[in-house]
Amino acid sequence: MGNRGMEDLIPLVNKLQDAFSSIGQACNLDLPQIAVVGGQSAGKSSVLENFVGRDFLPRGSGIVTRRPLVLQLISANAEWAEFLHCKGKKFTDFDEVRQEIEGETDRVTGANKGISPVPINLRVYSPHVLNLTLIDLPGITKVPVGDQPADIEQQIRDMIMQFISRESCLILAVTPANTDLANSDALKLAKDVDPQGLRTIGVITKLDLMDEGTDARDVLENKLLPLRRGYIGVVNRSQKDIDGKKDIKAALDAERKFFLTHPAYRHMAEKMGTPRLQQVLNQQLTNHIRDTLPAFRSKLQAQLLALDKEAEEYRGYRPDDPSRKTKQLLQMVQQFSVDFEKRIEGSGDQVDTVELSGGAKINRIFHERFPFELVKMECDEKEMRREISYAIKNIHGIRTGLFTPDMAFEAIVKKQVVKLKEPCIKCVDMVIQELINTVRQCSNKLECFPRLREETERIVTSHIRDRESRAKDQVLLLIDLQLSYINTNHEDFIGFANAQQRSSQTNKSQSSAGNQVIRKGWLTINNISIMKGGAKEYWFVLTAESLSWFKDDEEKEKKYMLPLDNLKVRDVEKSFMSSKHIFSIFNTESRNVYKDNRTLELACDSQDDVDSWKSSLLRAGVYPEKTTTVESETTTTTDNFSMDPQLERKVETIRNLVDSYMAIVNKCIRDLIPKTIMHLMINNVKDFINAELLACLYSAGDQNALMDESQEQAQRRDEVLRTHQALKEALAIIGDISTSTITVPVPPPVDTSWVGGTSGGRRSPPPSPTAPRRMSSGQRPAPRGAPPPPNRPGPLGPFNNSAESPQAPSRPNRAPPNIPSRRPPPSPTRQAPP
Repeated sequence: MGNRGMEDLIPLVNKLQDAFSSIGQACNLDLPQIAVVGGQSAGKSSVLENFVGRDFLPRGSGIVTRRPLVLQLISANAEWAEFLHCKGKKFTDFDEVRQEIEGETDRVTGANKGISPVPINLRVYSPHVLNLTLIDLPGITKVPVGDQPADIEQQIRDMIMQFISRESCLILAVTPANTDLANSDALKLAKDVDPQGLRTIGVITKLDLMDEGTDARDVLENKLLPLRRGYIGVVNRSQKDIDGKKDIKAALDAERKFFLTHPAYRHMAEKMGTPRLQQVLNQQLTNHIRDTLPAFRSKLQAQLLALDKEAEEYRGYRPDDPSRKTKQLLQMVQQFSVDFEKRIEGSGDQVDTVELSGGAKINRIFHERFPFELVKMECDEKEMRREISYAIKNIHGIRTGLFTPDMAFEAIVKKQVVKLKEPCIKCVDMVIQELINTVRQCSNKLECFPRLREETERIVTSHIRDRESRAKDQVLLLIDLQLSYINTNHEDFIGFANAQQRSSQTNKSQSSAGNQVIRKGWLTINNISIMKGGAKEYWFVLTAESLSWFKDDEEKEKKYMLPLDNLKVRDVEKSFMSSKHIFSIFNTESRNVYKDNRTLELACDSQDDVDSWKSSLLRAGVYPEKTTTVESETTTTTDNFSMDPQLERKVETIRNLVDSYMAIVNKCIRDLIPKTIMHLMINNVKDFINAELLACLYSAGDQNALMDESQEQAQRRDEVLRTHQALKEALAIIGDISTSTITVPVPPPVDTSWVGGTSGGRRSPPPSPTAPRRMSSGQRPAPRGAPPPPNRPGPLGPFNNSAESPQAPSRPNRAPPNIPSRRPPPSPTRQAPP
């Protein structure tokens, strides 16, 4: 069928592709596409048909050139064609293929020469082709016809560039022999995307239509206008041959006869014609496959090594074996227990680098979230003083008391202790939620056995919920213990005698800790106006007295320092357009915090970061804003409330006593609540999983049913075994390919500065001004048979179009033998090169 030169690699490549097709995977050898590029009526379609060995493209009106034709050749036992837009329909008559191309082109572009970048996808299955892709691109035109747009030339160029810009695309630059080669649009486009000439092959068509007495010998010998991979001449069927239904086999015979009998080409007939072009492409494919094989082999070997252990386990696998199910149940429960303990206690393997989880998350709850929730329960200074004054007056009743009453202190302390119940219960809830999340994460390894996973999660979660009530009862008991007895003899309690000195001591301690750094990190200032640059990220440093930010973490260029006096923290709703989490700092006296801004909005990447910064600000004395309605209802009363000096001293004394005692209680609660949760919840759940989970699973029902594997697992097992076998076969086939192909070296580079309208370079002199520049002229740089001048590229490597190889030693500089000329002498108006 005219494509025998490409069939050498078909058996080996097909074996490799069959091996991967058996497991539903593609063989990623990435064989190159072959794009046929040229002007209108350059003979591109005929070149394309020679690859297929079938006459199937429209002729005469240039219909196919109005849309790209992506032709996928697929090796098969029979011969038929399929269109992507006609799924499921097979064409065995290639005349019908031609009609379908015409109809599909008209459907999209209309019947008046319009073009479209939407390709026609055609697949041809044949035993005479190799799996590769050929592309027939629209012919380059200069003048719009019919309803074509004015920029038709640019549209076609852009369309061609989309295909030939790919590194895996081999470019056949087709130029008719009766046109000026130096102005070839095909070669110009090819040079733009392939300046080194590694994937461009010149194809010269219509050699049989040249003017009498002229030939293209110097071009085909790559002497006149050289390309790195040279030129190959072909003779296609004429329009008369096509109309007369001359088949491609007869056309190839006529082409062969033309080159053997023509005086200018018969000495290189073996290096011309469609079979030679196919041979060149076959060498390109061979080189590409060999270049791809090392990385491809390494990839297959890595995949095979990764599957070896799993495939060995599955090879003797019997899903219904009761002993196997019992053994696997024990292994799964043991693995679940180990994973749970590692996630809680921490370990070096399977470390989550994206977010906190398990024990690390619980640690943050104990030491950041829980203390923050405790402080949120504290009332502000004005509200505390008002409550103390009311308590003192209500205790004295109608009398005017001379002494500070103990009962006022005790009443205020108990009220503050009761408020601790809510954050303590919330701490238990947060730990429970994290334990349940940890159980679900550990059970992911049981997904092969859905019923076992479901039952395991149910049993462990039920136990956690059971321990939840006991833990909360114990937490509330700890609060009740604090309420039952107010121990004013505690060694850390300041007592009435020292209550007056509390304020001065606090101020001294705060001033001494002024330079203590509490936290450093990156934050984004979110409320900078767009006119001033918008949101920016800075390096923040929080101390006991101020919040400063710098340009970067080197802390050399300080942008601002904000004192912490009268500051509070407020939550801000997350913006719809922003992915960051925001909180703000504001002044309780309604002053500007930062320049002209009443608030300073700071943004973090996650809510955990926000909570962590709020906890750090809490340590620095910046408390969260109160959100209760009581404050708004009592604002007027508080603002109008006034005390006499004697009552004010009593309130100050009790205030200091309450602060001292609540510090003792908070310290105790912050220590005991995490210990209680650890003992009653976390350690208990670990012991339950280690000691009782297996027994609970056995008592839950049929153990064999628990170990029924999922359908996905069964498919996974079959896929692993098939993939393992296919990889072994593929590696064996690759060994055959590497030993049965020969690498062809890349030709040396040449001067292609003549491409694009230039008249040549040092290697090819310009034509005489008296003669038009035609590649069909009979001129030659030297008498026939003389060696090429020094430094001039001769015939090119594997695509050598002359009888001499570039590696062969140069011939001695002697006069050529007296051989009768096969051509007329050059015109006297033309100047021969020196």
